Amino acid sequence: MKTKHIKNNFRWRYVLTLAFAHFYHDTYSSFLAPILPLLIKNLGLSLSLAALLSLFQRIPSLINPFIGVIADELPLTWFVVITPLITSIVMSLLPISSSYLFLFLLLITTGLSSAFFHVPAPVLVRKVSGKRVGAGMSFFMFGGELARSVGPLVILGAVTMWGMKGTYRLIYFGIAGSVFLYFML
Repeated sequence: MKTKHIKNNFRWRYVLTLAFAHFYHDTYSSFLAPILPLLIKNLGLSLSLAALLSLFQRIPSLINPFIGVIADELPLTWFVVITPLITSIVMSLLPISSSYLFLFLLLITTGLSSAFFHVPAPVLVRKVSGKRVGAGMSFFMFGGELARSVGPLVILGAVTMWGMKGTYRLIYFGIAGSVFLYFML
């Protein structure tokens, strides 16, 4: 995607693709809460240890200012293509975690991936929205909000169909999503 100059026209294809990217990324990143009771049971976690899991996923957002500096120097589209893939792989493995340390590593990785997505993606939305930045951002935000509703249904559906050990199958959808983004952006 060539985004060096902001154009006056609203580029629907790119705006909707970025909204899809946000939907795709945040669908996977919303897997923790619905499977937390299963993780507590399977790993014998205390409520204190379980509460820390969400913190592990969120703490990498503290480096957002540094990510902004990095994003200013690199092509933004790569962030939007690669980070949802990372998040989809890591979060699809969450239910098969065999230790608290593995959960920690997966959630820190997801948090970093999320931070590297959510900093540059809105910049791209601005670049492809022309003078209608509010409209572009509203589509982008809609994708993320919808994902937070769909994600729990996806992971619980996967656990119901395949069990905790079968959620790795969701990785294939993640790969397909990033291939789609690669060709659309």
